[in-house]
Amino acid sequence: MRWLLLILALSLAPFKAAAEDGPVRLHAPAALVDTGLFDYILPRFTLKHRVRVALVDTPADAHIILGPDGRPLFTGPAQTWAMDIRDADHPGTATLADWLTDEIGRNTILAYAPEGDALFSEAETIEPETATADLSGDPALGLRISKAKCTRCHAVDDSTRMAGIGSTPSFAVLRSLPDWEQRFAAFYVLNPHPSFTQIAEVTPPFDDQTPSPIVPMEMTLDEVDAVLAYVAAMDAADLGAPLQHQ
Repeated sequence: MRWLLLILALSLAPFKAAAEDGPVRLHAPAALVDTGLFDYILPRFTLKHRVRVALVDTPADAHIILGPDGRPLFTGPAQTWAMDIRDADHPGTATLADWLTDEIGRNTILAYAPEGDALFSEAETIEPETATADLSGDPALGLRISKAKCTRCHAVDDSTRMAGIGSTPSFAVLRSLPDWEQRFAAFYVLNPHPSFTQIAEVTPPFDDQTPSPIVPMEMTLDEVDAVLAYVAAMDAADLGAPLQHQ
């Protein structure tokens, strides 16, 4: 009998811990609640994971909000519903969020068919627009700036191919990468540049406790645009075809 009680106590331990922390508070607009979806999916979730969920009327009280913002989950009847996590510290929040996005949870939602026809479908995702870098700068100015400020690490053209650090890629090699525009347009936030680079009216001053380890490189956004225009006009390095493994 003692063993039976011990096994029962251990099996109920996760549920007891979750209960002590209170239920995961979930908010959704009336339009979604009125479909009856939560009456269908939440008992199944709780039975599986022993985590209780309570629907709340006020978004400010919620650990998770289903609405137009956040990670898209499913579509229907008239919009795509997304998940916005407001309190990741509650121990049940991650469990519910994972379930809503994994295959079992998703299939449970898609299986909800109160009148015989599924009410929800896979989320309709919108492809994000690809940002186009500003190439309106002066390429000639960009070359001069690159030689003056970048050659201590990079070779920027044929005349500086012996400059820089051997392990640091040249501008021509960087130009051959598919994301070269993003790399050059925002180089000052990519390591190791933040430790010694200052962009006027963009980057914060160096902390007195962590000064630049070398003479700082100072540039303006107009100069960044000029360097970007120079790189856009240069020939990319020919790195050859990738090796074919037999």
